[in-house]
Amino acid sequence: MSKHRIAILGSTGSIGQSALSVVDTHADRLEVVGLAAGENAGRLAEQVARYRPRVAAMSTARAAEQLRAHASWSTDTVLADVGRDGLVAVATHPDVDIVLCASSGTDGLEATLAAIECGKTIALANKEVLVMAGGIVTEAARRKGVPILPVDSEHNAIHQCLHGRAPAEVKRLVLTASGGPFRGRTASQLEAVTAADALRHPTWQMGRKITIDSATLMNKGLEVIEAHWLFDVGPAQIDVVVHPQSVVHSMVEFVDGSLIAQLGVTDMRLPIQYAFSYPERWSAPVPPLDLTQPRRLDFDVPDTEVFPCLALAYRALRGDGSQAVVLNAANEVAVARFLDGALAFPGIAQVIERTMDAQGTAGVRTLAEVRALDSWARDYASEIARGLQLKV
Repeated sequence: MSKHRIAILGSTGSIGQSALSVVDTHADRLEVVGLAAGENAGRLAEQVARYRPRVAAMSTARAAEQLRAHASWSTDTVLADVGRDGLVAVATHPDVDIVLCASSGTDGLEATLAAIECGKTIALANKEVLVMAGGIVTEAARRKGVPILPVDSEHNAIHQCLHGRAPAEVKRLVLTASGGPFRGRTASQLEAVTAADALRHPTWQMGRKITIDSATLMNKGLEVIEAHWLFDVGPAQIDVVVHPQSVVHSMVEFVDGSLIAQLGVTDMRLPIQYAFSYPERWSAPVPPLDLTQPRRLDFDVPDTEVFPCLALAYRALRGDGSQAVVLNAANEVAVARFLDGALAFPGIAQVIERTMDAQGTAGVRTLAEVRALDSWARDYASEIARGLQLKV
């Protein structure tokens, strides 16, 4: 049996570690060829010692030096350049079949495009890639005949529900949202919440930034934009419902009124494995969902007055593509300030909206234009955030 040879961008994060757990379960089917990480040199060194990839990379020169100095560092693994160049080197290694894009932020964009140009299958966990450059990325994938397999649990669920169905049969996609830790609170109640409060997610264990995005519902907004590019549907065909139990991961409604849903336990190893094994299905390293246990399934309309980030994402999607770049950049700036204790929770949406209102550039057709607009938006959002800064 030939193995699927994989590269993991963001191997030391929560998605990357879950992916390596899937590798452990299916060591006869999966082989790690490349690993790339941010600044956690110790953990990457341990991963390199265990999985013996052909190539590895770190985000900074300092982290790369720490990796080389680590006791478990293996000289059998080539250490690539740092930063975006390192990600590209790992993603385009000639022995790689599947690239799991799980690096945080926008740094994985160039690596994803480079992997597509090399004909690699893309397992996409990084939201920013499609939010910033959905048109560029999907056009490149179509041109090269490269599949983009979603790893986000919601998009992965929709991919499963759509399997074998014609686009004309689809009426709408329904993304489910847990509602985050502040579900049911009023706007005034959110004024004093802290980062520690927001990081207490009720159902998922995720990284810090994505957990804050879940609390603001921006995570769901970014997923709406992703769904547009992944499944070629318009904003009017994408709905969001709050489903606090996180058992139904998403649904598809067809033109005959049938609603097909994907249910499962809240474990990211399931969608990761689906992307690695597709179009096959393998035995899972997680317990099955026990439907005999007492449970209820609730579905509610999201409150976009209290959580305006979702509405801002729909606004960006209805635009010309450039507003999504601004939305994403301003959100990253605002979330970072909130995590540092320098911005109130409601200030996240305020920073994003004011930055979107100030945007003058229309349309982004090239990667250089995306990067230029992203840089402008970060600078502008930083100025807005400073004006709203809390006294700490």
